[in-house]
Amino acid sequence: MKFLREKLDEIKPNFSKGGKFEKFHPAFEAIDTILYVPKEVTSAKGVQVKDAVDLKRLMMTVVIALIPCLLFGMWNVGFQHYLAIGETSTFIDQFLYGAMKVLPIVIVAYAVGGLVEGTFSVLRNHPIAEGFLVTGMLVPLCIPASIPLWQVALAMVFAIVLGIEVFGGVGTNVLNVALTARAFLYFAYPTDISGDVWTAGIHGEGIKLVEGYTGATPLAIAHSTPAGESVANALSAVSYGGFDHIFSLKNLFMGVIPGSIGETSTLAILIGAAILIVTGVASWRIIVGVFGGAWLTGLLLNAFAVNPFMGLPAHYHLVMGGLAFGAVFMATDPVTAAHTTKGKWIYGILIGAMTVIIRVFNPAYPEGIMLAILLMNVFAPLIDHYVVEANKTKRLKRATV
Repeated sequence: MKFLREKLDEIKPNFSKGGKFEKFHPAFEAIDTILYVPKEVTSAKGVQVKDAVDLKRLMMTVVIALIPCLLFGMWNVGFQHYLAIGETSTFIDQFLYGAMKVLPIVIVAYAVGGLVEGTFSVLRNHPIAEGFLVTGMLVPLCIPASIPLWQVALAMVFAIVLGIEVFGGVGTNVLNVALTARAFLYFAYPTDISGDVWTAGIHGEGIKLVEGYTGATPLAIAHSTPAGESVANALSAVSYGGFDHIFSLKNLFMGVIPGSIGETSTLAILIGAAILIVTGVASWRIIVGVFGGAWLTGLLLNAFAVNPFMGLPAHYHLVMGGLAFGAVFMATDPVTAAHTTKGKWIYGILIGAMTVIIRVFNPAYPEGIMLAILLMNVFAPLIDHYVVEANKTKRLKRATV
């Protein structure tokens, strides 16, 4: 490592001001700071801020928190594949198959995201922003494993250019970047991100699926449950490939179901949530607010229950679809979320409530967390504004003249 440090110091003047590679200083700085802690320190007369966590390490903490979802997602992709074709397989077979499907998506997301971010850094002469480290992991985890790689590349370009750079760069974006990419894919290529797309590789020519296999998600089944029947019973009755009761509450929590790569396992997501909360990276108020808002809205709909989906027990909403993943990794985005304490509660509760409302009343779009978070991203500054104004009014009333 000493040799590498000396080599970087040797070529550094070429990338500094006046050097022949001055334009590529952001790329050199990014590599240098990823490998080593910067040597620059504040002068004795400068402002002294002591903190072991900078933006790059904060982003890496989010990536580490996503690893349980990534590993489980790789195994589940392989498990669902062998379940769909009815072949006996080992844990290693399932994990390796899933890794072969998932890792190329992650690599393409990071390569394209890094290239676009690096290009803008050179053109604008600013350091490479670390945001793409998280975006490059979040985007693959919120899409199906069967998605074409060129669509992943296109989504990353769209998200970084129109989600970040047009607003001025990382820290000034209005919408969650990863959800911007997912929304682009959903509306541009709906047949590749919704419907029967959740098991990678099952659509190949000559591949025969087990009898009765549909690939439907729990949310799709909930919408198609006939009037007068219970959605919970309809979910529990689903069996295929020798796997009985695949959509039981336990399996929904564990994540052994079809779905986006990293969104199926609530357990893996909660492990990531614990890492983010303990390290202080994510707001627990927003996470609890989203879960609480969804649960209370589910209870309210239960009171009326004029259709089967409205009668679904409220706690099912917490483990179905992408609600948990969105609550932990998307809604808590420190740039696009509300910043005041009360604002975080309001922001989280409204996301949870809107997610359930969209799910239940919009049969054309069974998953609602993406639209709910994007909409609340827009309203987050307004929520903070009214919370601050309310605090000012309250303090003025207490003031004595």
